Amino acid sequence: MAYAHQRILLVDDDPGIMAAVQHALTTYGYKMTTATDGIEALDVFDRESPDLVLLDLVMPQCSGLEVCQHIREFSSTPIIVLSIKGSEADIVSVLELGADDYLVKPFRLAELVARMRAVLRRGSKKTASVVVCGDLKIDTEKHMVTVRDRSVTLTPIEYALLGELARNAGRVLTNHLLLQRVWGPQYNDATEGDYVKGVIRRLRVKLEPDPAHPRYIITEPHLGYRLSDSL
Repeated sequence: MAYAHQRILLVDDDPGIMAAVQHALTTYGYKMTTATDGIEALDVFDRESPDLVLLDLVMPQCSGLEVCQHIREFSSTPIIVLSIKGSEADIVSVLELGADDYLVKPFRLAELVARMRAVLRRGSKKTASVVVCGDLKIDTEKHMVTVRDRSVTLTPIEYALLGELARNAGRVLTNHLLLQRVWGPQYNDATEGDYVKGVIRRLRVKLEPDPAHPRYIITEPHLGYRLSDSL
């Protein structure tokens, strides 16, 4: 099996969830390690260097948010949050801390495995300098963009935003995160999200076959945008 050598760190203080997920993923061929609180999770992460972390948010000693923040200070290892907390604010806060995906409990194990495979697949492509999305090709080193082999001219801010999406293809980037990374940390006002929307509109006009029904730059309602990695 293609995923048999990948090690997963499962972090949850619910014995039922722990047993069910660990058993299911073992049958898929994953190698499992576990932790039942945030402090233990960070210790196991340092010791085992897992390929992916499945992380609950509400835990004793050190919350999932803190664990995510600590890991992102030194590692790009994929993190999928599994939580009963499913509000827009919860999801946005975790994505902005650097989590790669979010599943609300209860979830189907088949969906979890599909999300894991997608995140792991994206992670294996992070060093690629050329990102291909259907007929759209983005060379992040040469700063060249083509659609159906036609070169497209972008302004510096348009390319900066597209490049950020390309480097995180398939992953949702929130408006706030795009503001911080593309415009700078001084952009904190919620109304400045209009900056992102305006550039996204211009990119769609230049890149999409039908800007009103985008194929490449996808809107995730109330969260942000992602560059499709499924074309």
